[in-house]
Amino acid sequence: MTESTEGTQLSRGGEEPDVDNTANKANASDTVTSTANADDAIFEHSAAKMREHGMTETAISQFHHLFNVWRNEEASSWIREEDVEPLERVPSFHDVYETINHDKAVDAFAKTAFLKLNGGLGTSMGLECAKSLLPVRRHKAKQMRFIDIIIGQVLTARTRLNVELPLTFMNSFRTSADTMKVLKHNRKFEQTEIPMEIIQHQEPKLVAATGEPVSFPENPDLEWCPPGHGDLFSTIWESGLLDVLEEKGFKYLFISNSDNLGARPSRTLAQHFENTGAPFMAEVAIRTPADRKGGHIVRDKQTGRLMLREMSQVHPDDKAAAQDISKHPYFNTNSIWIRIDSLKAKLAEYNGVLPLPVIRNKKTVDPTNPDSEQVIQLETAMGAAIGLFNGAICVQVDRMRFLPVKTTNDLFIMRSDRFHLTDTYEMEDGNYVFPNVDLDPRFYKNIHDFDERFPYTVPSLAAANSVTIRGDWTFGRDVSMFADAKLEDREEPSYVPNGEYVGPQGIEPDDWV
Repeated sequence: MTESTEGTQLSRGGEEPDVDNTANKANASDTVTSTANADDAIFEHSAAKMREHGMTETAISQFHHLFNVWRNEEASSWIREEDVEPLERVPSFHDVYETINHDKAVDAFAKTAFLKLNGGLGTSMGLECAKSLLPVRRHKAKQMRFIDIIIGQVLTARTRLNVELPLTFMNSFRTSADTMKVLKHNRKFEQTEIPMEIIQHQEPKLVAATGEPVSFPENPDLEWCPPGHGDLFSTIWESGLLDVLEEKGFKYLFISNSDNLGARPSRTLAQHFENTGAPFMAEVAIRTPADRKGGHIVRDKQTGRLMLREMSQVHPDDKAAAQDISKHPYFNTNSIWIRIDSLKAKLAEYNGVLPLPVIRNKKTVDPTNPDSEQVIQLETAMGAAIGLFNGAICVQVDRMRFLPVKTTNDLFIMRSDRFHLTDTYEMEDGNYVFPNVDLDPRFYKNIHDFDERFPYTVPSLAAANSVTIRGDWTFGRDVSMFADAKLEDREEPSYVPNGEYVGPQGIEPDDWV
């Protein structure tokens, strides 16, 4: 018996060494190593495909991070209720407004650049072009698209406040050409020294069962997807945009979605952000029952840092608590303010690839065909970067700064008489408390079907509390909806004549008053 064996015997009270346990540990270690090697081999197929497609090493490195988390860190994707604290006592826009020097605020605003996330095609509404090219409403007889209103907001701020306010779009390969064509043909919009666009990355969709990049010869474009708006950070890093902005004297970057027309440039928030000295500020709003399934900000008990928790990161056992709007009263609007020097330093620390939580989206390779192959799309959320910055803060904004259009239900409200587009390109409403709209997805989900059924304009919603449409209804001119307006499915194409009123009983009789 060797000395090492004797030592083992003594340390275990004279028992024989647990040879089987030692072997099990060795086997487990070998299994982990073998799995990691197998995953690396699988990932190399994606990496090779990305290189063939012209993707950069930064894009591949970012996708490698997403892939590794997906394959090896399933448990880490949950943000458990017991590990976080609710966000409380967030200063509101109105509180902030009373505390700042509004003359000085222009100085902070003059150091702010504007970036719009514009990579989406609006496929959920059947669009085949940049979603920002979707007409929203008419203004002075002109059809105004999202992008026209965004440009109008920027030009208004430039003119009224005498600031440069550069505007940059993060486009995808699919939205770049259409977007740049609009910018270059707008005679009032000029910008030469600061890029008007940066191009976000693409990544392969993965076969859910194997992790291999999917193959879809019928339409190879569908083999690719964007990595979510968290890709913004590596795209910015690669583009050199932050260096250009710093050279021109800019200190702050305001980032928001192109389909949120409420996210206008704000000198009040720019000055507040500068006053706080914070590296990162997220705009949040008060949750209503309609927002209970959205991402919300919480505080990590262990680190004290703020975190974005998407519903996909909520464990099934925590769903009720996470959707309790009295416990977690604020939701994320996906509008952020960030110090350019802080972002540069953070990106340098991680060589351009921030370790953001990974969102796993289960889809089919052809989103329009539920029978096509099951795939995984790996994404990150821009707002999740709040968890990487010490001293990050939130500010509560009103609904007038959160007017997203994700579906034709939202567009129905945006095009209605609830809104007025002002000469300063503000989408103005009386109280920004909107009716709940539920349009039959069989006939209204696709934008072309939607437009066909509202050939003149959408009905008046001024007196409506909610709108529910079931079945195939086409609307004439000057239709008004009131109370809990509802139309039932007649199981055949139906028509609402000009000037009619629709209420809880459907089309009301002429003498309903």
